[in-house]
Amino acid sequence: EAEYQRAMQRRAIRDAKTPEKMKQVKPVVDDSLTLQGKKDKIKSNLQRLAELGKVHPENRYQDLINDIAKDIRNQRRYRQRRKAELVKLQQTNSALNSKTNFYNMQIDSYNQYIKTCMDNLASKGKLSKKPGDSKAKKSKQVSQKYTAARLHEKGVLISIDDLQPNQYKNAIFEISPSETVGVFDVKAKFMGVHLETLPLEYQDLLQLQYEGVAVMKLFDKATVNVNLLIFLLNKKFYGK
Repeated sequence: EAEYQRAMQRRAIRDAKTPEKMKQVKPVVDDSLTLQGKKDKIKSNLQRLAELGKVHPENRYQDLINDIAKDIRNQRRYRQRRKAELVKLQQTNSALNSKTNFYNMQIDSYNQYIKTCMDNLASKGKLSKKPGDSKAKKSKQVSQKYTAARLHEKGVLISIDDLQPNQYKNAIFEISPSETVGVFDVKAKFMGVHLETLPLEYQDLLQLQYEGVAVMKLFDKATVNVNLLIFLLNKKFYGK
C-alpha cells in the first residue's frame, strides 16, 4: 500500500510537469482509490465480465491476461499506427482547405467576370452611335410595352392561364431595366387588373437556357419561351 501511494505521488508530479496538449487520456481508474479499493473494483468488474461470458475464472482469467499482455507488447505499434493515420488525416485536411480556398477564388473570379460582362452589355445598350453622328443618342434602355397578342405572335408568349388567345389584346406587358445591372422589372395588366412588378434576372434566364429548360412562368399565369425571351431582351436592351 505504501509503495502504491509513492507511485501515485510520482505520477502526480510527472503529470504536473507535462504540458496539457501532451497529456494522455485520463485513466478510467480513479486514482483516489486505495490499492485495496482498486483490487475490490477489479474483482467486481471481473465478476461482471464472467457473468457476461467474456472471461473465465476457471483458468484464472488467462485469456484476459493474454489480451492485456498483447496490448502492452503492441502499444508502440498501435501508437505509431495512430500517428501515421493522424498525419494522413492532417494532410487530407490541408489539401481540402487548399482546394476550398482555390474554388472560392475561382467563384469570386467568375462572379467578377459575369458582373463585368453584364456591365459591358448594359453600357452597349445605353448608347448607340451611327456613322457620322457627333453625339450618342439614348436608345434601347426605355421601357418596352407589348400586348400579349404581340408577344404571342413573336412566339415569346405561349399561353396565359384563364385567357383565350382572342383576349390577349387586353393583356399588357411592360419590360424596363431596373437600377441593378442585368435585372429587369416586368409589369403586367390582365383584363384591366395590374399585377405586382416582377423582377426578372437575365442570369437566371441564361441558367435556364443552359439547363435546357424551354419554358417558364411569369406571374404564375403566363407561360413564355425562355430562348425567345432572351432574344427579345438582347435585341431591345443590349443591342444584340
